[in-house]
Amino acid sequence: MAEERSTISHLSVAMTTKDDNRTQSVGGNLRTIDQFHMQWVVVVIGVLGTVGNALILYALVASKQHKKYVLIFNQNALDLFSSFNLIISFAVKLYNIQLAGALGYWLCIAFYSDIFVWWGLIGSVVNLAIITIDRYLKVIHHTWRKTSLRPWMINSAMAFAWFVGIVSNTPFMLATSGLVDGVCHTWILYHSHAGRIGSLIWYVVSFYLIILVIFVYCYGHIMTAIRRQARVAANQNTGTAIGSSTGQSQLNPIQSSVIKTMFLVSTLYAIAWLPVSVYHVSVMLDPNLTYFSSYYYASMFVAFLYTCTNPFIYAFEFHPVKQILRDMIPCKTMTVQPTIG
Repeated sequence: MAEERSTISHLSVAMTTKDDNRTQSVGGNLRTIDQFHMQWVVVVIGVLGTVGNALILYALVASKQHKKYVLIFNQNALDLFSSFNLIISFAVKLYNIQLAGALGYWLCIAFYSDIFVWWGLIGSVVNLAIITIDRYLKVIHHTWRKTSLRPWMINSAMAFAWFVGIVSNTPFMLATSGLVDGVCHTWILYHSHAGRIGSLIWYVVSFYLIILVIFVYCYGHIMTAIRRQARVAANQNTGTAIGSSTGQSQLNPIQSSVIKTMFLVSTLYAIAWLPVSVYHVSVMLDPNLTYFSSYYYASMFVAFLYTCTNPFIYAFEFHPVKQILRDMIPCKTMTVQPTIG
């Protein structure tokens, strides 16, 4: 407890010794004017992400692709969930609410911690890895997937993505967050320095490095298989066809569109979440760093931008969605009357 109190004291000093002295108190915490503006920008990102993902979900349903591509539907549902809660959490932070008593504690836990946002973000990451594995099985082990993969397995995988987002964040947040002297502290009240290092290592390895390994392995094999199939097709067209040793069917344009779309989404994730992971590593190496730093806010801004950008990738690359969204654009069509001789 003494070490915990020391951490809180250090945070209080760190928060009041910024170079920019233009600060205001919100929820018992001091923030700079720049951070205030950053929070407004995050709210805008949340609005764009909510509208964009809602449109993609509508397009999937309207094109009757939501039952065929249930994992992609689940991906956008998770992004919609995190984007919507991003609006609520940062809208609450924009108000100067004095936190006290049981109500102040639950405001701190529910909104200042962004717990609901993290439920959706982590679930989205896990679901993205599940989609990658599913595309890998579709191309590399096509026969096995067709004969052995059952709908209940896919449904269980979707539920698992939501489950991991909730279970991996909630106990950890409750153990490291609290209201102390009217000040909300979230994700930082570790009982020991070793506990902080262990939790950060677990987060970076589980939700960044392992996810990257899955992306590289699966999409690397997918690209190799696609090139092999292209060579087989070229040989067949020139009359020197050779039997395909994999027994895989040619990918149709829709499947190629899915693979391209998910590859872009995965690449965007690797780029957008790199600054956050690097900052977590910096926190492990430097105990003086806190999550009130402007660098952390900037890294989280890039990460939040990820859920706002995803819908545009689906809109421009995923053909079923693109067609529905194109039909939603109002345009005047000119009809030509046939001339009867």
